[in-house]
Amino acid sequence: MNINYHQSGHEAWELDRRHLIHPFSSLAVNKEEGCTVMAGAEGVHVIDAEGNRFYDGIGGLWCVNVGYGRTEIIDAIAEQLRELPFYSAFNNLTNKPASALAAKIAELAPGPLNHVFFGTGGSMANDSAVRMIHHHFNRIGKPHRKKILSRQNAYHGSTHLTIALTGPVYQHGWDGATDLVHYLSAPHSYRRPDDVSEEGFLDFLAQEMEDAILKLGPDNIAAFIAEPILGAGGVIVPPEGYHKRTWELCRKYGLFYISDEVVTAFGRLGHMFASYDKFGIQPDIVCAAKGISSGYQPLSATIVSDEIFEVISGPDGAFYHGFTYSCHPAACAAGLKNIEILEREKICERVRETGPVFERTLKMLEELDLVGEVRGSHFMMCIENVADKATKKLLPSEANVGKRIAQNCQRRGLIVRPLGHLNIMSPPLILDEAQIGEIGDILHRAIVATMDELTKEGLL
Repeated sequence: MNINYHQSGHEAWELDRRHLIHPFSSLAVNKEEGCTVMAGAEGVHVIDAEGNRFYDGIGGLWCVNVGYGRTEIIDAIAEQLRELPFYSAFNNLTNKPASALAAKIAELAPGPLNHVFFGTGGSMANDSAVRMIHHHFNRIGKPHRKKILSRQNAYHGSTHLTIALTGPVYQHGWDGATDLVHYLSAPHSYRRPDDVSEEGFLDFLAQEMEDAILKLGPDNIAAFIAEPILGAGGVIVPPEGYHKRTWELCRKYGLFYISDEVVTAFGRLGHMFASYDKFGIQPDIVCAAKGISSGYQPLSATIVSDEIFEVISGPDGAFYHGFTYSCHPAACAAGLKNIEILEREKICERVRETGPVFERTLKMLEELDLVGEVRGSHFMMCIENVADKATKKLLPSEANVGKRIAQNCQRRGLIVRPLGHLNIMSPPLILDEAQIGEIGDILHRAIVATMDELTKEGLL
């Protein structure tokens, strides 16, 4: 087959329908309904193959932090490809961008997080964190410390290991290494029992975690893994004080704390790393991806403490872990330039100003009968849609409310992400207040249109 890079949107979809397996999709629906073929992007907008222009309300997928069309990043990648497109970093080999980026990340990361392992995605970063912690305990004579504490509604990836770390909501019909994982309750205040206060819910969560540690046995548990704000599980913001309480329990019982900042690092919450700067805890490992390169190249980082590194780098062992594209020079060049832009343009500081505007704008949607809660922080937000605001009862599954709202948004020039009864927003961090207002207006009109549809069909 001759490859035509200038095919029409319909031709692209025909090839897609016949051959492409989409991640996290209904493959059956895609075959029948077709897909939107994206063909261009600029600033905070994406453009489809038919020339329609949309606000990118999902930032690619939580990741295009500095926006589209950044020629500095593109030029850095091209220059590196011309100089050294690729070379292995196995054994005693390295390259300049990887070394420089590791040093920069160590400079930015809090406390003793001074050692960086590179991969190409968040699943890889979290998988690597667990493997390194298991190896650490093997080397100090505690090979039985294998269990990982995770949470319902978490999302940590989709490898065989990280889908197990991910809450069961994403596991239906699929296998994973679930024998290694114990799940704690999601810190979801909106769905807590009506007769339980926020403070009481926090106490319950902390007690549940301590009870689980004691039941499983501290000497059988390696680590607790947690997103500062749960992302694909519904943008769940834990109760105030939750992070400190769980971190203190890890310290008390000798568990390592893995902070999954695949989404939250590099500006989405207004800080390079939210664990320390926003929530005041010092993880033993931070996992980052997405915003590390703003999606211009696939790149992830597992950032490891001195304590763990000193054990796994001892002279009497070997580090049997790695991937062909670990330390990819072009990806690392993209990461370096992306961080340079974040710092030079003070994007974290900007997010701390515009993020609350985005929160307030979306929060106004709670005046609509369909919207039960708008939650999140800065440029990481979620709209939870309900049939009854008082009881928080959900609509029937056949209403497909999240998808309907997403479709009505797209017709009006905005891409949002549907997840069941939820709609998630994670736009580029460079939105200005006027653009935020336009996005809020589109969402309002799209939700009203959806309510009208559901009412006419007797589903609301």
